[in-house]
Amino acid sequence: MKPIITLNKVSVDIAPASPESRISLRRMRACHECDWVVVLPALRPGEHATCPRCGHILVRRHFRPAQRSMAFAISALIALILAISFPFVSFEARGISNNIELTQTATSMISFHQPLVALIVALTIIVLPAVYLLGVIWLQFGLLRAAPFPFSRGIARSLSHMHPWMMADVFIIAALVSLIKIAGMAQIELGASFWAFCAFAILLLMTTRSIDADWMWFSLAGEPQAPKGIRTGETAASQGLAGCSTCGLINELSDSGHGHCRRCGEPLHLRLPHSLQRTWALLAAAIVMYIPANAYPIMTTTVLGQSQPATIIGGIIDLWQKGSWPIAAVIFFASILVPVGKMLALIWLSFVVRKSSELSANNRTNLYRITEFIGRWSMVDLFVVAILVALIRAGNLMSITPGPAALAFGAVVILTMLAAMTFDPRLIWDTPDTTKKTHSKETVNE
Repeated sequence: MKPIITLNKVSVDIAPASPESRISLRRMRACHECDWVVVLPALRPGEHATCPRCGHILVRRHFRPAQRSMAFAISALIALILAISFPFVSFEARGISNNIELTQTATSMISFHQPLVALIVALTIIVLPAVYLLGVIWLQFGLLRAAPFPFSRGIARSLSHMHPWMMADVFIIAALVSLIKIAGMAQIELGASFWAFCAFAILLLMTTRSIDADWMWFSLAGEPQAPKGIRTGETAASQGLAGCSTCGLINELSDSGHGHCRRCGEPLHLRLPHSLQRTWALLAAAIVMYIPANAYPIMTTTVLGQSQPATIIGGIIDLWQKGSWPIAAVIFFASILVPVGKMLALIWLSFVVRKSSELSANNRTNLYRITEFIGRWSMVDLFVVAILVALIRAGNLMSITPGPAALAFGAVVILTMLAAMTFDPRLIWDTPDTTKKTHSKETVNE
């Protein structure tokens, strides 16, 4: 079978620094989702190459990738500094007023003995995005001066691992939900920090989308020759090879089916070791944590000395009865449908993965992609709690405190995300012969 690469064309000038303009050797890739070996064509800025077997995007070329991503990263970092330097939002009701800064959405949880929740909020909306942006600036500035700075390869590897855990866009949705929830009982005023954070979330998204990983790794470490005798139109595993999920390079593996990438140092395997077992274990832990996440209150509202605890389901029903059905629908989707749907989808995929055929593999791969993409959006409810707890703090007159379900629900979101990451989608496409070969190599290695 001769592999055909699908191109999405846009009329843009060819970037002189593209890998295709600097080398003549064939550049080969193994798809991260189905393991199919293909040859990359020459790409112009604005084009991308997709796997002919499963449709996964292998490479996306950008015009002036270093300048583009560095400009977005610097802009996003400036917006983040502004976002943490000014008031985020303020409210006034019944003579009670308060205003908060962005960082207080995390630090206020510590005073309620929820340090892990505070850590989750701080890492996902401030710390990891800031580290990511600094890493991008460090890398691209070094590439622009044609002399990469120290630790560039390690930083480049880290960027892809940090990406799923940055949730500034999810936090913006949570902020809007929080403001709509309290708009009926208080006067809300948005601070400069709120608008700066909105700009930051958009610029961060544009930064991540502007990274041309293929160009970046080629500029950092070149393109080593592909292993001799490699055949296209077959899986890499059937040839004792593996494609690096970080830099894309195809590498030969040892007889045990393991190794490290020659270019970036990422650990490689024919298939992720004990992928299904780890997925099952994480799913079991998520299901266990989902019970207290729904059985216990996620927050308690106190007004004039009267406290009213609310579970996730109870809060959705209350919003619906008060006429805020759009917000109720958002919370229901993010907090109920997404985590439950994700767990059911991964359970089903883990059950049927050994019975896959190429006819059904495309649909199952699409289901996996959806499952992996939507998982982070369940964090909306946890961010809503963090914002409301920080904002409404007036003791017995009016206050909101976090409940024990907040940590449990945060654990559910993280565990389901990890379960999706440990599931190896290449197993969906494996034939019985490939599965047997992979299993035997893992057994020898053990």
